[in-house]
Amino acid sequence: MNGGQVMVVMIVVIVMIAGIIKAGLKNAHRNDGVSLINDPEAARLRDEVQQMKERIQVLERVITDNHKSVDLDREIERLRDR
Repeated sequence: MNGGQVMVVMIVVIVMIAGIIKAGLKNAHRNDGVSLINDPEAARLRDEVQQMKERIQVLERVITDNHKSVDLDREIERLRDR
């Protein structure tokens, strides 16, 4: 992956995370301040955000480290298996 492709991937990930957060906030306002701590949809969104954060960390590590292509292939396959 070259620098331009990495930037495109990062922008897409950031937009996706922002959409999830926006949807969660919109849902919170609809509940008129009702706590979302036990809400299953909120829990699902939190899990999804956590998974995306982990994927971003992997992408950052892959980009900044000088992995051999075999290591890169393993990282990509590990992400696909999730």
